[in-house]
Amino acid sequence: MKIYSALFTLLFVFGCQKKQSLQVTADSISPQRKHIILMHPTVSNIKTFKYLVENKIFPLPEDYKAIGVYHSLEEYNYMDTEDFIKQKGITNVVLVRIDAEFSANNIFKSNSCSDVFKTLFEKSNGAIFFGGPDIPPSCYEEQTSLLTTITDPYRHYMELSFLYHLLGGDQDSTYTPLLNIRPDYPILGICLGMQSINVATGGTLYQDIPSELYNQKTIEEVMNTQQNQQHRNYQTNYSLDAEVTYYFYHQIALENDSPLRTYVSSDTIHPYVWSSHHQCLKQLGQGIKVAARSMDGKIVESINHLKFPNVLGVQFHPEKKELYEPNDKIRISPLKPAEFSYIDLYSGDKGESFQRAIWREFASKFR
Repeated sequence: MKIYSALFTLLFVFGCQKKQSLQVTADSISPQRKHIILMHPTVSNIKTFKYLVENKIFPLPEDYKAIGVYHSLEEYNYMDTEDFIKQKGITNVVLVRIDAEFSANNIFKSNSCSDVFKTLFEKSNGAIFFGGPDIPPSCYEEQTSLLTTITDPYRHYMELSFLYHLLGGDQDSTYTPLLNIRPDYPILGICLGMQSINVATGGTLYQDIPSELYNQKTIEEVMNTQQNQQHRNYQTNYSLDAEVTYYFYHQIALENDSPLRTYVSSDTIHPYVWSSHHQCLKQLGQGIKVAARSMDGKIVESINHLKFPNVLGVQFHPEKKELYEPNDKIRISPLKPAEFSYIDLYSGDKGESFQRAIWREFASKFR
């Protein structure tokens, strides 16, 4: 393994199996608790994170540092992230590479990365798990649907194992989760991140919303249903226009005892969110509680944790820049002009204020 360094960035390499090959130990990360962990630190996710922080949407302390964590066998080329960090002169982001051998059989138990996960937890004050592709169903002991596409298994294995170490699950009733040490440690799971929280704690997923929950077999059937029953923009399947967004607007219903209730100004508000997914939570994991559902009650849209109050999962995407830029017109239909921005349609209480509150509240917990 090599230690890559430059004037503006460091890459910490953790060998989780062969300790003799370690060249930098976990102690190399400063022990100050102003680090936030970013899982899957692609260029796109670093750009998104930077945008949210710099525009005070996610108002972190000025002296925070971010730790980007990834697995060496992920499909993404993280040299691109290194190059981006160097080119932009970013001084407060470091990358941590995990090299453990993971499979669906060893992620929900103590393994060769347990010590590294513990160190990352001790050296940080919060974590974000971003969106991504389908989780291998073997991770929740189900067979793989023909509609499930597994593209990045090692990312899932590592992130699920990290979340299991943080939160525990019903896979092993004797395991003591890391958050027992600091129960107020904040975790935000976005889309895949929320699904990963559920699976890591012992939950399962519906592998395809249209076919399993609505008995729909074609794209046209989905698009002919009401707006609040569509959870991604299936017009992208036609491949007629590369500018068409994969995301779709719909409302959500907040549970009466949900912490998200404080993010809206009235109990009658059903904020519009932006989502792109075809899978959703089925059986809930250990300690997981529903915080919001789709308007028809079939889809879990947000979760929190019964024991750890600052764990939040959302099935939608509050991180997207397009939600906050009034001039970003979004193309919904192929070969038709992009007429409206999210703010044109859903400003203020209709949705924008809700998205902003998610980041504002998460930042306050990080502090």
